[in-house]
Amino acid sequence: MSDTAPHALGPLLALLEGRFALRVLWALRDGQPRTFRALQECIGAITPNTLNTRIKELRNASLLTHAGKGYLLTALGLQLLQTFGDLPGFAQQWSSLAGATLPQTITS
Repeated sequence: MSDTAPHALGPLLALLEGRFALRVLWALRDGQPRTFRALQECIGAITPNTLNTRIKELRNASLLTHAGKGYLLTALGLQLLQTFGDLPGFAQQWSSLAGATLPQTITS
C-alpha cells in the first residue's frame, strides 16, 4: 500500500458509509439503467430525499452517472463493486456462522 493510500481510503470509506450508499451502487451492479423510482423500489425503505442525496454524492465521486434511461455505474463504480468480489457468497457464509449472534435489526 502506498503512503497516499490511507489518505484516499478515508474519504472513500466516508462516502460508502453514507446511509444506503452501498445499496444504491449494488442496485446498479447488473449494468441496467434504473430510473429514480426504480432505484427507490429496488433499495426499499429509502426516502426520496436520502436517495437524492446519495445519488448526488455518488455522481460527484464519479461512481454513478445518468444516461437517457436512468442511472448507471461508471467504469470506476463497476471497478469498485468488482473489488468486493463474491460479496453475496461471503454474506451467506457469514450469516450461517454468525447468524445466531446477529442483532435482529441486522438480519431483517
